[in-house]
Amino acid sequence: MDVLKLSSSPLHFTTKLSKSQRPKQCMQILLFPSSSFSLINRPNRGFKLCATTFSTEEIGNPLEAVEAESERFDWYAQWYPIMPICDLDKRVPHGKRVMGIDVVVWWDKNESGWKVFDDLCPHRLAPLSEGRIDQWGRLQCVYHGWCFNGSGDCKFIPQAPPDGPPVHTSKRACVSVYPSVVQNDILWFWPNSDPQYKDIMAKKTPPYIPEIDDPSYAKLIISRDLPYGYEILTENLMDPAHVPYAHYGLIRRQQTKNKKADEEGGQPIDIVVRDLDVHGFISNQGLGHGKFVAPCVTYTSLNLPSKERNAKHQDNGTPSLDENNTVAPKTSQRKTMVVFMCIPISPGKSRVIFIPLRNFAVWVNRIIPRWMFHLGQNLVMDSDSYLLHVEERKILDAGLANWQKACFLPTKSDAKVVAFRRWLNKYSDGHVDWRGKFSGILPPSPPKEQLMERYWSHVVNCSSCKVAYKGLNALEVVLQVISIASLGIFAATKQSLVSGAARVLMVAMAILCFASSRWLSHFIYKSFHFHDYNHAIR
Repeated sequence: MDVLKLSSSPLHFTTKLSKSQRPKQCMQILLFPSSSFSLINRPNRGFKLCATTFSTEEIGNPLEAVEAESERFDWYAQWYPIMPICDLDKRVPHGKRVMGIDVVVWWDKNESGWKVFDDLCPHRLAPLSEGRIDQWGRLQCVYHGWCFNGSGDCKFIPQAPPDGPPVHTSKRACVSVYPSVVQNDILWFWPNSDPQYKDIMAKKTPPYIPEIDDPSYAKLIISRDLPYGYEILTENLMDPAHVPYAHYGLIRRQQTKNKKADEEGGQPIDIVVRDLDVHGFISNQGLGHGKFVAPCVTYTSLNLPSKERNAKHQDNGTPSLDENNTVAPKTSQRKTMVVFMCIPISPGKSRVIFIPLRNFAVWVNRIIPRWMFHLGQNLVMDSDSYLLHVEERKILDAGLANWQKACFLPTKSDAKVVAFRRWLNKYSDGHVDWRGKFSGILPPSPPKEQLMERYWSHVVNCSSCKVAYKGLNALEVVLQVISIASLGIFAATKQSLVSGAARVLMVAMAILCFASSRWLSHFIYKSFHFHDYNHAIR
């Protein structure tokens, strides 16, 4: 939890406006063009915003009307993260969905690399993710035994006569292969299997964050599927103001000298957003900075107060940035970084890969198991999952083009949220381009226990939590066996053969083991299945 607390500190931002950029009165500004959608049972109010709320030094007003013609963002000409490689088992194929595309990920031992295929066999369209890797290292469909090599070529059809025509060499027997690469310990893929993209890495690479590969930084990686869409996930991770409220008591915040207006410690946050274009945008924030690299990567880097008296800073108190907009290394400076990779799965579903980093107290990660950190990180994600799930549906009811009317964002703390919605609207009509794969209707809301469940959304996909889950369940059984055995020995042993102290010890052991097994059962359920979060109870 220490890593989580450190990496989730509040983000402090600064904004400056020139006198010419400060109108004397508020103005009504539209983010999206008009739409046939209308708000249901709500007054049709405009988005009133004081011009001093957001900086317009670099990108202009974030809520200004979007140009009719602008560069389009191609969602299918980007690299997408699939999973951390530490959570991929080389012995079995893995089925994943990204951008509405079902893929199978498997380890090709012949080429010593991860492969990403279409998750369907060309024979009868059975899912290859339910298959196996045979003794020759080929991906085998378990429906009829067809086998494929790392290039997607069919190498064996059991039903084809050995002396007959080589039907397995037909192009129709091949599986579509997506370009893939491992970078920053994450498996990425290019969502277009056309052969012209086979060497796409030579032209375009995934976003690279050097701190993830830097051994001087301690890192933890967690991934989880979430019951709300990419748009809601991304803007939530760009919103530092919700932390003291939605995650109250879960994330330690830096104390400030400012007088607190409430128990949670919320305060104004000044944010400057600049360089917004089709590729994303940059934000500056006091002692750190952030960046959104469209469509998946958003990160925030902070310089923390150094314990050394002679730590060097720039005159303005901000860290120096290199040409790649990363913090220049300083041996005396403590740094923390939070990296989020937001992955579109389908409407109403997304996946996050969360990587907190720090260059101090690295030894903590060597002592505390990874799964114990995941307990706290999952609790943080659960604490606002239901809020965001409901929020997404209310926004859809209002109509995506009416976002600026449905949501009132009058403070500077929302600058990155507004900038993201402006980017989304300007370059992609306000939503992910699913290319007609979905009807646009969100899936029905399940009960809260299913909405916030952890086992299928995280545990089965996490190598650390999966081992811990099996081990703790085995320990629960052992405790129950010891409890029953102690009572059995107590009942079968004659009083004259065993001292009174020994009999008392057996009974005490039985009670203690039984109580421990019940507590452990409750702990397993709350940690690996479902943990509700009541915001009204402190």
